[in-house]
Amino acid sequence: MSGTDHPFWRQFVPDAAELEDDGLPTDPLAEHEKSPTPAIVHRYPQRVLLLAANSCAAYCRFCTRKRRVGDREYKVSFGEILDGIAYIAERKEINEVIISGGDPLILSDGLLGELLDRLRKIEHVEILRIATRMPAVLPQRFTQALADLLSRYQPLYLTTHFNHPQELTPEAIEACRLLADAGIPLANQTVLLKGVNDDLDTLADLCRQLLRHRVRPYYLHQMDPVAGTGHFRVPLQQGVELIDGLRSRVSGLAVPHYIIDSPGGHGKVELVAENVVARNDENWTLRAPDGSTISVPA
Repeated sequence: MSGTDHPFWRQFVPDAAELEDDGLPTDPLAEHEKSPTPAIVHRYPQRVLLLAANSCAAYCRFCTRKRRVGDREYKVSFGEILDGIAYIAERKEINEVIISGGDPLILSDGLLGELLDRLRKIEHVEILRIATRMPAVLPQRFTQALADLLSRYQPLYLTTHFNHPQELTPEAIEACRLLADAGIPLANQTVLLKGVNDDLDTLADLCRQLLRHRVRPYYLHQMDPVAGTGHFRVPLQQGVELIDGLRSRVSGLAVPHYIIDSPGGHGKVELVAENVVARNDENWTLRAPDGSTISVPA
């Protein structure tokens, strides 16, 4: 790394700016309120988030769950994960389970297989999705054995998290190849971060490379407004302009949806004209999936 402005340094090395009081909440998406059991976040009727791990291979400084790092109160046991699976089994309206954490691929192949076995035995669960940062931060985790394991639980989708083209190292590309060759559909979620990827050249390069390596650019996330992350924030209008610029620079297959997770847990909102109710220099009013209107900083 060449210094504090390097995209890896910005994403992973603690910064004194995190200690500044930016007035942001520790749980902006109200996940605690949407957690009927410690391992479950249930925001949408038909799908749930299963928190299957407490740790990650690397700690992103902008993480929406940074409140959980090092706090024993948030440590989820395997028994609580099993309670979460029981919660899913009891609710036939749930047809999709997103396995997250921490990073669920921090689990051993054996534990991961047991978890997937239990979920796949629930008849009303149609889709499994794994959300992981591992291809970018610990690509050595991906072996032929792991790819073969995951391929047994189709339909299973894997969502990666690449924020900068330099994260697509030869090892990361090989990890993606193993998964794609095993028939596992790959999609990527990028977080828009000041000083990391808030320029058109960087985003266009990232999206082109992802598509080239069989990873579909899926979401460009407006960063969740978590306490201690204000120095990463990119204005909404700049994000809209970046997406507009991408449309003239890359294939339509490589243009992600620009979305914001509604404060208070009202769901994801795509930042397109029909979802913008009103706007000014300070705030945008958006229409959330649950029909409510929310106000977010411009």
